Amino acid sequence: MGEMLWTGELKEIFFRLGAAVLIGGILGINRELRHKPAGMRTHALVALGAALITLIAVQLSPKDIAVDGNIVVRSIQGIVTGIGFLGGGVILRSQDQTMVRGLTTAASIWVVAALGIACGVGFWQMALIAMGFSLLILVVGEPLEHFLHQMLPGHKEDELEKPVEIKNQSLTPL
Repeated sequence: MGEMLWTGELKEIFFRLGAAVLIGGILGINRELRHKPAGMRTHALVALGAALITLIAVQLSPKDIAVDGNIVVRSIQGIVTGIGFLGGGVILRSQDQTMVRGLTTAASIWVVAALGIACGVGFWQMALIAMGFSLLILVVGEPLEHFLHQMLPGHKEDELEKPVEIKNQSLTPL
């Protein structure tokens, strides 16, 4: 700790942080194109922050022994807690308190933080596979939901985006 990093280590740090920014930004483009409250920059910054905190935890481990998993796990716990607050901030209620929006964006922020953690510890395959599944869900999920609502008996297309009424601290359909 506190020692000067070797050039090879600097390249690895640059690659891990850069991968987090790229992966977070790619997922954020989907939210940006849909004019959601958290877009490309937010997602890229969340992934970068998660990767940075994870890398700092790895760097805090003594160099002569293996990485202290407890330090990394505690850092990940802190990231997950903090992201919960950020995700809660994009969940919006209408002024009359009858509609809730932003749940998918909040979930995508949570996933982007996890992807940043994966990049921070160098789990490239895991990060890329999860990013692929995330993009699949974000891009194909909505049209698939529309299709299924049309095909399922008793479901109408106009019910897909049905607002949720908030009564007595519970959520009930309008």
